[in-house]
Amino acid sequence: MGQEDLMNTAEDVADQFLRVTKQYLPHLARLCLISTFLEDGIRMWFQWNEQRDYIEATWNCGYFLATCFVLLNLIGQLGGCVLILSRNFVQYACFGLFGIIALQTVAYSAELKHNFNIINLALGGGLLLLLAESRSEGKSMFAGVPSMGESSPKQYMQLGGRVLLVLMFMTLLHFDSSFFSILQNMVGTALIILVAIGFKTKLAALTLVVWLLAINFYFNAFWTIPAYKPMHDFLKYDFFQTTSVIGGLLLVVALGPGGVSMDEKKKEW
Repeated sequence: MGQEDLMNTAEDVADQFLRVTKQYLPHLARLCLISTFLEDGIRMWFQWNEQRDYIEATWNCGYFLATCFVLLNLIGQLGGCVLILSRNFVQYACFGLFGIIALQTVAYSAELKHNFNIINLALGGGLLLLLAESRSEGKSMFAGVPSMGESSPKQYMQLGGRVLLVLMFMTLLHFDSSFFSILQNMVGTALIILVAIGFKTKLAALTLVVWLLAINFYFNAFWTIPAYKPMHDFLKYDFFQTTSVIGGLLLVVALGPGGVSMDEKKKEW
């Protein structure tokens, strides 16, 4: 079997998967995407005092401002998740969660590694894709009304979302001389480029989903670490952040790459 035949077979398998799961995939994608916000909002509730004391001690901002910070995170995240899952005011919910990402990046910058900031960018990419999906739903209400083509903002949201999502995968590359690491980096880089430029997008995104799932459950198994150890919270944070990026990739699979992509341009050739 030649390389082209193998690629065609893989695409057929991906298409079959999409046909079977197309009714459920967007819902699963949204649930995965908001999982990190849902988990963090619940954690704010159960660790209210610890979170408030940390912010107060780190930023020396006083009891009142630290309490406001925790309350804003709790309401903003849980409220945004409820709106997204119920499909109400999705665009406002996404903008609110963008604000939460920016706020937490600043507030926890002293504690988090640079990888966390890259993951936050990738999470923002997932929210961009969610915004694009909400625009699609809005357009579908006017089916039959003449249109000038796909909305440019939506196209560029999908492009930006794809590019930001693959940033997270770059943090998983290992720069050493072992054969497995070199092979992993080569395959990972190829998939990154395919998703970013929108070529064989659904197949590449599905492959990334499988890879990230395996890596997430292997390296971020927070349930194997006692809850009182700091590493438990770090791994838990990583686990749900990665799950959210998986949700973003599932949205790429469900929605397609959008107008600004090689897959779309091929239809015009």
